[in-house]
Amino acid sequence: MLSNNKRVAIAAVIMALPGGGALMAQPRQPAAMVADGPALLGAPFTVNGTSYTPADPVYYDEVGYAGVMADGSQSGATATGEVFAASAITAAHKTLPLPSYVEVTALDSGKTILVRVNDRGPMRNDQLIALSPGAIAQLGVSDQGPVAVRVRRVNPPEQERAALRGQGRAAERLETPANVLKVLRGKLPAVRPSAPASAAIKAKAPATPAKSAAPAKPIATTRPGADFDQPASAKTSKPAPPAAKPALPPKSPAPKPTATAPSPAPSRKGGYVVQVGAFSAQARAEAAAKNVGGRVEAAGNLWRVRLGPYPTQQAAQAGVRSAAAKGFENARIMANDAQ
Repeated sequence: MLSNNKRVAIAAVIMALPGGGALMAQPRQPAAMVADGPALLGAPFTVNGTSYTPADPVYYDEVGYAGVMADGSQSGATATGEVFAASAITAAHKTLPLPSYVEVTALDSGKTILVRVNDRGPMRNDQLIALSPGAIAQLGVSDQGPVAVRVRRVNPPEQERAALRGQGRAAERLETPANVLKVLRGKLPAVRPSAPASAAIKAKAPATPAKSAAPAKPIATTRPGADFDQPASAKTSKPAPPAAKPALPPKSPAPKPTATAPSPAPSRKGGYVVQVGAFSAQARAEAAAKNVGGRVEAAGNLWRVRLGPYPTQQAAQAGVRSAAAKGFENARIMANDAQ
């Protein structure tokens, strides 16, 4: 058994060695991402003939397909200058500010996660966003085919931002209701990508973006249509000769139409309304009203966005759920005070 004096002597020898008490292996800490600085945009760029202009929209809510980014766009780094980390919950987007935060919803399952956008891409026109392997894993989807997603820009609390910057995860969101998923799937682009989502997105993105005030260029989406061709028989066969007309009975006088009063337009007075929010800027109120399918009402120095009216409070709950699905979770039911 070692005496206390011997223990002290051994400890002194260890401390005297190069590195001192740091001889024991320390767990390696993951490198933290850079802090969120001012939003960076960058110059417009073109992908296979389609031009994209980075912008900073107040509202962004689109559906499309997601791929997987195997590496950063700048040879192992992202457009923000950060080292690409496959396990981090990050994404590449063509036009959103860098960095920014989005909620990504898988349209097959309704699962929604919070993602940090810190790179430009994907450098292909059939994909809306490119997710890191870590984001694909958290979303719970396969990386062997195109993933139908909804991408909605959000403003999360600092605690969740810090978690993503430190290569952690934010809490998952509530699953999107099935009826909302059905509507969103109906808005998907007509042409489905043919290449697998797991294809590495290695195309060079634009250099580190600089501040730009250029407005975003809207990207039109198309919906599948239907073409009806004339049957071949109708084009080649000859028409049959007309048959002899049978004798018709004598015509009786047609009854006179009975006049009916037009139905009155539904009144906006009475009942209940769902107030989505009140804004000090009319433009923001109109943008929110367009997003939720509501209307704008002036109230002094404010502009209120409302849904309804509804005959009962129970019926107004449908408006609350609709507003929440669009990201307005503080909508409330009020008595209709429209004049």
